[in-house]
Amino acid sequence: MSDPDLREHEDAGRTHTGLATPDPSPQGDTASSPEQVPRTKIWLHRLSVLLFVFVCASAGVLLVILPWTQQWVDNVLLFRFPALRSVVSNGFVRGVCSGLGILDIWIGFSEAIHYREEKHA
Repeated sequence: MSDPDLREHEDAGRTHTGLATPDPSPQGDTASSPEQVPRTKIWLHRLSVLLFVFVCASAGVLLVILPWTQQWVDNVLLFRFPALRSVVSNGFVRGVCSGLGILDIWIGFSEAIHYREEKHA
């Protein structure tokens, strides 16, 4: 059925009892209008992408810088375990952590650059 035929069919169904029922269109109801739901979803998606990029960038910068500071080796958690302290102070382990930080920053900014919004009707 085409759109005008469908509308005529719906109108005939409403006036079957002789009483016309109100049109259930959402024009008067702003809380459940079709434009509100996609707009809310769009803003929630934007906010989640922004939060993801922020967390990735923050964790990445922390992982790039922290292994090369003195607090990386001289902290309360490692004072009881001297063997683990020597492993953590190794340059290879520090480099791996910094590499993971760079990868984390890259993932966050790649997500921000490639962000696309879907077209809603």
